[in-house]
Amino acid sequence: MANTPAPDRPRAPYRVALVAFPGIRAFDVSVITEVWGPDRTDRGAPAFDLHRVAPDTTPVPMRGGLTLLPDRPLTWLTDADLVVVPGLDDHLTPAPPPVLDALRHAHARGTPIAALCGGAFTLAQAGLLDGRRAITHWNLIDLFRAHHPHVTVVPDALFIEDHNIWTAAGTAAGIDLCLHLIRLAHGAEAAATIARSMVTAPFRTGTQAQFIEHPTPRTDRDADTLAAVREHALRHLHQPLTVADLAARAGMSPRTFARRFTAATGTTPLRWLLDQRIAAAQRLLERTDLPMPEVARRAGFGSEVTMRQHFASRLATSPRAYRAAFSTGAPVSEPAGNRPIAR
Repeated sequence: MANTPAPDRPRAPYRVALVAFPGIRAFDVSVITEVWGPDRTDRGAPAFDLHRVAPDTTPVPMRGGLTLLPDRPLTWLTDADLVVVPGLDDHLTPAPPPVLDALRHAHARGTPIAALCGGAFTLAQAGLLDGRRAITHWNLIDLFRAHHPHVTVVPDALFIEDHNIWTAAGTAAGIDLCLHLIRLAHGAEAAATIARSMVTAPFRTGTQAQFIEHPTPRTDRDADTLAAVREHALRHLHQPLTVADLAARAGMSPRTFARRFTAATGTTPLRWLLDQRIAAAQRLLERTDLPMPEVARRAGFGSEVTMRQHFASRLATSPRAYRAAFSTGAPVSEPAGNRPIAR
């Protein structure tokens, strides 16, 4: 009698610790809870185990009359796969010493730590950012530098990582970072699933500069035109696309198009195209069993070699290794062309 293969064991839920103490921002708590809290396994998302970790079980007050009830002690950080620190209402709020000690110990064990917005101040209090690169909201950069001069502030990033410590810029950048952490741990399709549930983009390109210097495109007409051009590009990623092609479609000169595209998105047209092609390749590697040359063609790289080079430089991995790590194991058929990816 042939041996029956053992069924695959379900993967253990990914354990996330939300660090709570008086003064944390309700919005950041909500973002963390919305990303890692709901059970979306019926839609193919990973299983998460999110807990609110604090020095004791006392309800944590937040602005607006809200409170957060901790459900795990700080010792639970030893079990966490990821530690997330919300921002602060008053950015100079001192974190309780036990919280700072727990963060130091978590980092020493190699646990990734992420701070949203002003949460970088908490990590800096713990000394975790000394000699490292970090970011916070653009309006807080001078304050941050004044109080933490040993930290190298990168003023125009949406989020950055240094030695397994992640920091993010302002409010919406916290969402960007959370989804990016999902993408790193579970793949682009998982991040896209959660982003669709939240009705937000799986990732944004660009930097804080687009919000400091150019809060909106110059005119509504430009915004509509550029959105239509991006939609066209997403539907034709498998075709050669140049800045001149996209500019002609927008009815602009290449120079004017590049300038207004960068003002609207915070990145150049070529960088944006590369981001979309990498995202398309990630989706095909996760959801299909197409051979590598066909994945490269449909994503617009032209050749497997070119795709491999871009994966190495942007994702620090190869397409084959990415597929091995994040394939859903349930290939789906794709149309001959490229399906657009919502951004």
